[in-house]
Amino acid sequence: MKKIWITGSRGRTGQALMSLLDVVEYEIFDTDKDEVDITDENQVYSFIKMNRPDVIINCSGFHEKTGSLKENVDHSYDVNAVGARNLAQAAEHINAKLIQLSTDDIFSEKSETPYNEFDFPKPEGIYAKSKYAGERLVRELMNRYVIIRSSWVYGIGTDFVDEVIEAANDENVDTLVLDDNAYAVPTSAEELAKIIKIFIDGEHYGIYHAVCSGGSCSRLEFANTVLEYTGLENKLKVVLKEGAKDKYSVLDNMMLRITGLPIPADWRVTLKKYIEETGENQ
Repeated sequence: MKKIWITGSRGRTGQALMSLLDVVEYEIFDTDKDEVDITDENQVYSFIKMNRPDVIINCSGFHEKTGSLKENVDHSYDVNAVGARNLAQAAEHINAKLIQLSTDDIFSEKSETPYNEFDFPKPEGIYAKSKYAGERLVRELMNRYVIIRSSWVYGIGTDFVDEVIEAANDENVDTLVLDDNAYAVPTSAEELAKIIKIFIDGEHYGIYHAVCSGGSCSRLEFANTVLEYTGLENKLKVVLKEGAKDKYSVLDNMMLRITGLPIPADWRVTLKKYIEETGENQ
């Protein structure tokens, strides 16, 4: 039975993996920061030596709320970069596979076409820079790794979908103002977990993008689609903040496609399914 260690197991992707993976098929160790702090090198080594997982899936991450605060900057790099380093070193020590989750945020420049795995990242902001630093450390320290970049992951826990629905159901709110005019691909945690499972079982390595198919959309279109699928489109107006900054981080699933691996389902189909199954419009 293959041993799987999921760090950050209480997050969206971690919970989606816990729901997807069969405990009859895998022996699963799920931890969050309260059980194993991945920024603590000794804790990581102790856990790995005791349990010797075959595959480690790093779902941990920290997104600073106020990037100007030094403690948040330090903590971002501690979790997103040093934490990844600690896992990579320990995994390499026992020849385990590491699946490192990353983000579309490492791309920041406007592009005429979606970014593929061979495009060079140019991260802006502490979160993006620290996540990319984590990628680089994994690549430098390991042989058996998979880096999976995704975008706008929703499902299980509070996320953008919930924020839109909560605003629509709030009698004191009639307008939701978005801070940026971002373009990316909404991706359900369930679809992302299915892709991760492929790499748990297979022998493919390297960098892969994993976002839902069906093209990209703006944050504004995403919000309005949520309202349409919940039947709340007449209860909330969504607008862009004056002077909203353009941001483009659309990912192309090139490596999945040319490797012949499954592509996540259409983002509109998965969003509608999620809303129907969870009763998010209630």
